Amino acid sequence: MRITNKASIPALLLILAALSAPGSLFAMGAREQPDSITLYSGRGESLVEPLVRQFETETGITVNVRYAGTSELAVLLQEEGSRSPADIFWAQDAGALGAVARRGLLRELPADIAEGVPSIYRNRTGEWVATSGRARVLAYHPARAEGIPFPESVFDLLRPEYRGMVGWAPTNGSFQSFITAMRVEHGEEETLRWVEGMIANDAQSYRNNTAIVEALGAQEIALGITNNYYLLRFLHNDEAFPVRQRFFRDGDTGNLVNVAGAGILESARNASGAEQFLRWLLSEEAQQFFTAHVYEYPVIGSVEQNPQLESFEGLLEASPQLDLDELEDLEGTLNLLRRAGAL
Repeated sequence: MRITNKASIPALLLILAALSAPGSLFAMGAREQPDSITLYSGRGESLVEPLVRQFETETGITVNVRYAGTSELAVLLQEEGSRSPADIFWAQDAGALGAVARRGLLRELPADIAEGVPSIYRNRTGEWVATSGRARVLAYHPARAEGIPFPESVFDLLRPEYRGMVGWAPTNGSFQSFITAMRVEHGEEETLRWVEGMIANDAQSYRNNTAIVEALGAQEIALGITNNYYLLRFLHNDEAFPVRQRFFRDGDTGNLVNVAGAGILESARNASGAEQFLRWLLSEEAQQFFTAHVYEYPVIGSVEQNPQLESFEGLLEASPQLDLDELEDLEGTLNLLRRAGAL
């Protein structure tokens, strides 16, 4: 721009000062974008994309989503630190949220966000809150598993009769939280022996839980350790899908109850937009979606769970008694899995 009238310079400076002042559109654009948020999502796109788009429709806020594995995003956030473009982290499990919170990367949430959520579904220091609940289960193909005893504990899977018959997904975030729970309950060395024993017993590795259930349907394997909702999605599409699931004995680590949850980054550029998104995930509309279509447990009492799910009381009886805050050592679990040769 060429300035030809010197008298116009003071006026131009006043305009520039006004544009850069706190609260101006220019300054706001430099610090935060009120009409958009950046979401790092460890939840699969096929599961949650409808909710994200509905939020955009109802609020006018654009959600820029980066989908990736939960543990991958947790590590990335720790590497990015205060430079991260993310406003909110939506994780597949509590362990990854704990790992990010432990590094001081999540801010304390406003008290009203989690006020209707039971204490078992939020962390003690208020930096993240669950958005849905689920459980680990043993899925099986009745014909393929015929003639072998059902394992009473996840530790029984090391027995010779299960050699080559069990599917697992070591790169999956929920599996890694289960391993963290095993470390908390049974110690580092016993957990390492279990992982090494599974490898020695020719456990079949799959990229994710969906692939495990597909492999069960094809009778590639007889048993698979996975989350409760994957099989229910298959059965929704095909009532005759030939796979069933059950818990191990009550209290076994293999029945771990875990959550998907979210927290807002300390460095968020649009914290208010991120808060709106988190409130939306805890709304009756979103919670109904989780239980009706994703087959997970709602985390607010005003929404009834899907009747196809095990009762919440039965779920708590089956689960080991663990505080989800204890699952924060994701790095230690990844190191153990690498040491054992599972990753």
